[in-house]
Amino acid sequence: QVQLVESGGRLVQAGGSLRLSCAASGRPFTNYRMGWFRQAPGKEREFVATISVNGYSTFIADSVEGRFTISRDNAKSTVYLQMNKLKPEDTDAYYCATAFSEYSGYLRSSGYDNWGQGTQVTVSS
Repeated sequence: QVQLVESGGRLVQAGGSLRLSCAASGRPFTNYRMGWFRQAPGKEREFVATISVNGYSTFIADSVEGRFTISRDNAKSTVYLQMNKLKPEDTDAYYCATAFSEYSGYLRSSGYDNWGQGTQVTVSS
């Protein structure tokens, strides 16, 4: 089992930036591809970004491509989501998670098992 704790969410004005962090503990962090998802109340959880175990391969959702980047520091067992040029439609709870597989299924929430509690990002217009 891996425990994940997200942080960094807050209220920010449109056009601003935030960096979310997700700290892992428990099983070795380097066992896992990591992902970020977001979810609004009453909506399905939406894929945002994923990063490979070694950090060399990332994939970003079209909706945030060019504005968000994902990175990881394996020495700190932490994955980050850098969010730039934020828009009001980016307002959501953001969650990090560990993927079942390094190689497949990681673009969907069903491909992940351990989840953090989420951190709220609110973008004002």
